[in-house]
Amino acid sequence: MNFAVEIAGIELKNPVMTASGTFGSGQEYADFVDLGRLGAVVTKGVSDIPWEGNPTPRVAEVYGGMLNAIGLQNPGVETFVRRDLPFLARQNTRVIVNVCGHTEEEYLRVVERLGQEKAVDMLEINVSCPNVTRGALQFGQDPACLEALTARIRRIARQPIIMKLTPNVTSIADLARAAEAGGADAISLINTITGMKIDVERQRFVLANRTGGLSGPCIKPVAVRMVYQCAKAVRIPIIGMGGIASGEDAVEFLLAGATAVAVGMMNFHDPHTTEHVVDGIRDYCRRHHVEDVRDLIGAVRDA
Repeated sequence: MNFAVEIAGIELKNPVMTASGTFGSGQEYADFVDLGRLGAVVTKGVSDIPWEGNPTPRVAEVYGGMLNAIGLQNPGVETFVRRDLPFLARQNTRVIVNVCGHTEEEYLRVVERLGQEKAVDMLEINVSCPNVTRGALQFGQDPACLEALTARIRRIARQPIIMKLTPNVTSIADLARAAEAGGADAISLINTITGMKIDVERQRFVLANRTGGLSGPCIKPVAVRMVYQCAKAVRIPIIGMGGIASGEDAVEFLLAGATAVAVGMMNFHDPHTTEHVVDGIRDYCRRHHVEDVRDLIGAVRDA
């Protein structure tokens, strides 16, 4: 069985990776997960300088998932390169660094700095976080802004770029087309859906930020639908995510048109989820006599 997939000329040993913001930079899970079994590790967002993130409380459990308003807290690119990247370089997996910024210039500084690092295989550009006060989501909700930012990044990036799309829009297909027109090598979706939780006994917002990003199994049907719409709209590869908890969940995204998948919130519920998903996809292929996992991509049929 061929279990490898390719994104922008980069081969992944299998189509399973981690979702940014749920796996640290890999070291945090290394005692639980054999990182070498994954197609790629996607890091937490990296900015040009340290970001403090949002005030606490900033995580809340909800039915079928969780809300978070972390605000892309991170120590900055120089600390990431010095502290985290050497560990990732020693792992037998692809390394995808998630890049965040408030302005175009901030994105460009991180992209340019990471271009010097051979251990970085691809960049995922986060234009879809709903929990920062400026930038990021603003670029991701306007097709013209998204295309312009993508084009500027593409001109200086030395690695393939993946634009991470937000579901908090009227037409995600329009954003997918804008990213492709700007020169993106791939897109990833979906990021979290904006939600809110209120403590009815205290009559107060549960999150200090009031709103947060909803993730987990509860958003999977929305994510699958959006991946399918984008697969019909563009020709570049898609990394699908949103509520994946099993091999069958992952196969659903592949059938909808994703080339690879990312496991997010379930990493908190069960640190071994990524490995279970790898095994689950392989078992599905055996049961259905699929000799090449790529034959599942976009293979959904009408009822």
